[in-house]
Amino acid sequence: MTAHTPSTPADGATPTPHALRTQYESGATVDELVADSGLSYGTVLNRLHDAGTEMRTSWQTRRMREDPKARKRLAARLRALYEKHGATLTELAAVAGETRTVARRLLIEAGGTVRTTRQTVRLRSAARATERQKLALSLRTRYEGGATVPELAEECNFSTATVYRLLHQVNTPMRPQHRHGPADQVRKRP
Repeated sequence: MTAHTPSTPADGATPTPHALRTQYESGATVDELVADSGLSYGTVLNRLHDAGTEMRTSWQTRRMREDPKARKRLAARLRALYEKHGATLTELAAVAGETRTVARRLLIEAGGTVRTTRQTVRLRSAARATERQKLALSLRTRYEGGATVPELAEECNFSTATVYRLLHQVNTPMRPQHRHGPADQVRKRP
């Protein structure tokens, strides 16, 4: 970020419109000029207009002050998150510490193409299905290694029904259910 340096004259004289314009065009904001000169906001604006200054928006000032290389790196990172990991514009804005509009602009600057909501939902759904399949295969491996369904459910913080459903999803051959009482006792009917 380019640092703005005050150029208030040492003798306390008020800066000329041309001096204000020079500072403004080098990246200073109107608020910074007000603070440096001791003039009111309206007076600074009037002097800038008198000097023929072309005014900027706040986002143009931020862009002017940014390091172009850092902006490119951020844009590339956002594009990777967007395209490879299915992030939304809201998530990109949170990562960048900016608004959705700025995140969208950075994505486009990096050569990315903005998806529709429907495309994002499909992409995320496919990613969740892949993750669920991996989880089911790891549960199958542990089940076939001797773990019980209740143990797997407790380890994964799932219900036993969910573990059974995941095991059936990957065609796990199930072990026969065991009785939990002594084998030699015969159950009597009353």
